[in-house]
Amino acid sequence: MKYLTYTVALSIIITSIFSCSDSNGKADGYGNFEATEITISAENNGKLMSFTIEEGQKLEKGAFVGYIDTIPLTLKREQLEVSKSVITSKSKGVLSQINVLNAKLKNGNINKDRIENLIKDNAATQKQLDDVDGEIDVVKSQIRSVELQNAPVVNELKSIDVQLRQIDDQIKKSKIINPIAGTVLTKYAEPNEITAFAKPLYKIANLNSMQLRVYISETQLANLTIGQEVSVKIDYGDAMKPYKGTIGWIASEAEFTPKIIQTKEERVALVYALKINVINDGSLKIGMPAEMWIEN
Repeated sequence: MKYLTYTVALSIIITSIFSCSDSNGKADGYGNFEATEITISAENNGKLMSFTIEEGQKLEKGAFVGYIDTIPLTLKREQLEVSKSVITSKSKGVLSQINVLNAKLKNGNINKDRIENLIKDNAATQKQLDDVDGEIDVVKSQIRSVELQNAPVVNELKSIDVQLRQIDDQIKKSKIINPIAGTVLTKYAEPNEITAFAKPLYKIANLNSMQLRVYISETQLANLTIGQEVSVKIDYGDAMKPYKGTIGWIASEAEFTPKIIQTKEERVALVYALKINVINDGSLKIGMPAEMWIEN
């Protein structure tokens, strides 16, 4: 009899402990799973020549998924190259003139040095030196004149080089490169369609790690910190499937409970949003409801 009484009492104590830890069978928070979704848009205008992705497909970072027609850009680049060659040939003629004048200037300076040395030995006159200085000044003036004539040509060549770099950048951006590893959620375009700059092509998200957004009351906030581990549960047949989660973000300001909460009484309450990071085993989907349980 005493043993039976002890067993019953022990059972009541254990039941009470588990009831307290489970908050009388109610979860500490409810919410839905979400992921960071990125919309990939076209960076150029033209016909979508190739676009080899499908919804649900997993892509690696840096994967080549398609390209936009580059023939118009290639033709324009060839045209600029021809123009650059023509202008360069003109510039070479001007540069050859400058080289001839520089050679004259060099000889003039040599003659000047020779005459200055002769003057020291009283073997030359000041007039001879003045004549050489005059010839040097004329050559320098001619060089400046030719350089001024060549300046527009040089500027035009610089302008063409800038245009060539711009076209190379556009050709590079005609390749559609996937920026992050993830799963294609939505496909907005098909091959052979005409696309334009900033037009969406597809949406992708990394589903390996999901975020559960839940809302908690101010009284619960004191027991939660960023980095804290919690338990997350989803419906799994007639039971609940548990996951380990880590609190990654807690709102700094309160807000009214979102309208997705069913009862009017709960909707008018002030709550705090938080995000829980959960490793996805393949069962978690965007928008799936889940429960949060604070581990004691």
